[in-house]
Amino acid sequence: MVDAANASRSSASRPTPLDGQRIARADRRALLLDAAAALVKTDGIDALSMEAVADKAGVSRPLVYKHFANRSEVLTELYRRETTEVHEELSRAVTAAPTVLDAYRALARGSLAAAAVHGSAFATLRSAGVSNAALRKEQRSRDGLTARYFARRTVRELSIDEERARPATAMLLSMIDDVLAQWRRRPTAERAASLEETYMTIVSAALDRLGGSHGTQRGAAR
Repeated sequence: MVDAANASRSSASRPTPLDGQRIARADRRALLLDAAAALVKTDGIDALSMEAVADKAGVSRPLVYKHFANRSEVLTELYRRETTEVHEELSRAVTAAPTVLDAYRALARGSLAAAAVHGSAFATLRSAGVSNAALRKEQRSRDGLTARYFARRTVRELSIDEERARPATAMLLSMIDDVLAQWRRRPTAERAASLEETYMTIVSAALDRLGGSHGTQRGAAR
């Protein structure tokens, strides 16, 4: 890509990769969001504007406006992309876990890792007011899918009825927010490992109690 110093001259003198017809619309949009993310990371949220995104990507402003109506939409789509990517990463880790206990560990570990990598970006975007009904609805939908998945696995693996599994699952999953809040107070790798083990102690005890004689393997997937 063309750097910001040469963006205006370059975009005026020759087509950039984003201007070419060979790149699909979705790919152009993704590259513009990459440019926006880089701006936020290096220069801060206040530096982001439609003009700045165009300069960073090495394209004309009309092309940016072709994909996004305004700055707020760029920020919203950037937040949506980041949260979707985190959800997909966590989903892959959770579904690959051999047992429901391992799935809880994968969720806790992945959530802490995501907070370490993406946490500051999320906080920055939220501080800019990137929150609306559509984003909140999408988050509730993802949370619902997660809860149903864990409840189904709990029912299947522990041979308990769904009426017991659903509320227990909801309570255990809600604790992830508390784990992350504790980590933010002292965001170190050692603290993350300690909080993961504390969380898993609670999860293991709860699943053991729910499963009765079926139990769970306490040392799973360390």
